[in-house]
Amino acid sequence: MPHALGLLGHSDADVLTHAIMDALLGAAALGDIGMHFPDTDPQYRGVSSLNLLRQVGAFLRQQGYTVSNIDATVVAQAPKLAPHIPAMRARLAEALEVTVARVSVKATTTEGLGFAGEGAGMAAYATACLRRAEPLSELA
Repeated sequence: MPHALGLLGHSDADVLTHAIMDALLGAAALGDIGMHFPDTDPQYRGVSSLNLLRQVGAFLRQQGYTVSNIDATVVAQAPKLAPHIPAMRARLAEALEVTVARVSVKATTTEGLGFAGEGAGMAAYATACLRRAEPLSELA
């Protein structure tokens, strides 16, 4: 989305998608994005986080998981994200091959406090609930 400032990162610095990937992997106890897509690997330099999310979704399906729901919040003073949330939800859902109804995205500010409030960066938080097609072997 257009804005005078941008974010820096090894991949495309999409904080929302990174938080969602970590929540999904964590919900399945399958590590985190640093383990699966290390910033020491040059193949991930500048890569689209949505492409990585597609890979995470495929990996979860391969492991027998389906996404029940995702709830995510972006913390940013600017740009105003509310007008973009429907498109963001649609792109995330498409990448994960789930319905938009399973993906919640909210935006908030810190009312000028902290690094996000000062416009020095953004933060994102996400939780995910997964369903497993079969019981875990150690519980069965």
